[in-house]
Formats: sequence, structure tokens, C-alpha cells
Amino acid sequence: MPGREAHEPRDPAAVREIGPGRPASSPSSPRQVPVGSAEEGERPLAGVVVLAAQKREQRLRKFRELHLKRNEARKLNHQEVVEEDKRLKLPANWEAKKARLEWELQEEEKKKECAARGEDYEKVKLLDISAEDAERWERKKRRKNPDLGFSDYAAAQLRQYHRLTKQIKPNMETYERLREKHGEEFYPTSNSLLHGTHVPSTEEIDRMVIDLEKQIEKRDKYSRRRPYNDDADIDYINERNAKFNKKAERFYGKYTAEIKQNLERGTAV
Repeated sequence: MPGREAHEPRDPAAVREIGPGRPASSPSSPRQVPVGSAEEGERPLAGVVVLAAQKREQRLRKFRELHLKRNEARKLNHQEVVEEDKRLKLPANWEAKKARLEWELQEEEKKKECAARGEDYEKVKLLDISAEDAERWERKKRRKNPDLGFSDYAAAQLRQYHRLTKQIKPNMETYERLREKHGEEFYPTSNSLLHGTHVPSTEEIDRMVIDLEKQIEKRDKYSRRRPYNDDADIDYINERNAKFNKKAERFYGKYTAEIKQNLERGTAV
């Protein structure tokens, strides 16, 4: 009844839980959330979404950069492989040949420039060479003495002349004495006549004889003739076969000596 409900006393515990001045609600009724508190909960959620989007964008940008770097590295690697394959297919001394050809082209251009200016290229080239380089090249040329083999007797005689003149050791005392003796005639000109006036000393003659004996001894070593033995067995049919038999005898003679002796005696098994 309405009147009874108004006069029924309230439970003190319920009053304490609800609080003074607040009506008690039934357990089945839903809890009401204030509007301000819902908006405050949505704000941190929106911040988390924005931060996640930024991180995702950074990761995508970094991934694109890595992708571009990988493509660039792949392209450079392919170019290097192609260049290496070209280098491997070239001759072994291609770099030296290339440098030589470039140097020859530069020399031709310099020669043309000097010819256009009316200058001597050899003299102009010497202006760019230091004294140390020139001395080093001269020493290198002096060390070189290539033996090109026999071409003609004139070249062989010239080579022999250079070899002998290098072995001559001048006597400065004799040089000074002869220069004082002859005076200005010591340096002959086209009008000088000194033929028959110089008489060599005994020491000079002995030195020449010793040198000639050395030349003869060396020549005999290099061009000695093999003596022909008339009593030797003829086991060849021509000169080429004789040389072959001598080589075979030199290498295998000690192994076949007994067999040859048995064949000569007729006791071979």
C-alpha cells in the first residue's frame, strides 16, 4: 500500500551504503555512466591509433628505402659482374698494351704540335727529363747488351770492337806525357799527319798479345770441330741418323752395352 510504504522504516545499512540524500536503486537496474567520462576515455584511444599510424608510416618509409638500396646494389653488382667478365675475356697483358697505345697516341700528338711550331721534338722532350732520370736510363742502356745472333760479319766485328773497348783501362800518366810531348798535334784535325809517328811500348804490345791469346782460346771453346774417327763402326745411313744414334748412345748406351756385346760375339739369347 502507498501509505504503508511511506511509513515503513529503512534499513540503516542500506542507508549507509547508498549515502545520505541518495535513493536506493534496485540491483537489476543498469549503472549509468556520465557523458564526460566517456569522452575522456575516447581521447587516449585516438592518441594510440595516431601513434600506431605514425610508426607504421615510418616502417613503410624505411622499407621503401631498403628496397631502393637493394635495387641499386643489385644494379651495381650486375655492372661489376659484366665488367669483370669483359676483363677476363681480354688478353693477359691488355693493361700494358692499353697504356702503351695511350702513350704512343700522346707522343704522336706532341710530335704534331712540335712540327706545327717548327721545333725539334727530341730536343723538346729532353727538356722535360730530369738529370736523375737521364742518368738512370743511361745506366740501363749500358747494362743492356743483347745478343741478336749472327746477322753479318760487319755487325759481329762491331760487337767485338765494343766489347774490347769496354775492357780497356786508360793509363792517365801515359796520356799526360803524350799530350805534353805532341802539344797541339795531340788533338788531330783533318790536316794532321800522325801516321807512323806513334811507337807502342813493350808493355802495350804484351797486353795486346795476352788479349789476342784469350780471344783465340775463347774462340776454340765455342767453335771446336769434332774429330772424325775412321775406325768407328758405321751404324748410320745419313748424317741425321748419325746424330740420332749418338744421342741414343749418350742416354741409353750404358743400359745396352751388354746386349751389343752379346750380338757382336754371337752369344745373344
